[in-house]
Amino acid sequence: MTENAPTLTVHMQQRSKFPELPDRRVMLRWMRAAVETDAEFTVRFVDLEEGRELNHQFRGRDYATNVLTFDYAREPVVMADIVIAVPVLVREAEEQGKTFREHLAHLLVHGVLHARGYDHLDEEEAEEMEALETKILTGLGFPNPYSDQIGRASCR
Repeated sequence: MTENAPTLTVHMQQRSKFPELPDRRVMLRWMRAAVETDAEFTVRFVDLEEGRELNHQFRGRDYATNVLTFDYAREPVVMADIVIAVPVLVREAEEQGKTFREHLAHLLVHGVLHARGYDHLDEEEAEEMEALETKILTGLGFPNPYSDQIGRASCR
């Protein structure tokens, strides 16, 4: 790590409940690729019930979504909670013909970019965010997550 590299602090919750998750260092590498300034995240891995409850409570939607980002600060340090519903991740990876790792990397990068202020509420924002996700993920050795457009609509 160079002297100018941003500091990344990540707390992971409930990782042990999901043995299919890769090593913590691997996930940190993926997230580090998406940060540009110092950042602190809590990543919580949840089941369908907790994912549905959080999505209902905070977004008014009565289903579990793949990733939720709760951003609290962008300056001087990006601070956010990222919630990943692992069963949704598994289902979507299968539906989209992706590996678990490809889709997890995508959702972690997607969550970090939301914390940095990116969004996909309109077509212009979506194109900007997707281009950055693609650049980051291909830089990590993953295929373009939007190459078949099935992967679009993260955070539905």
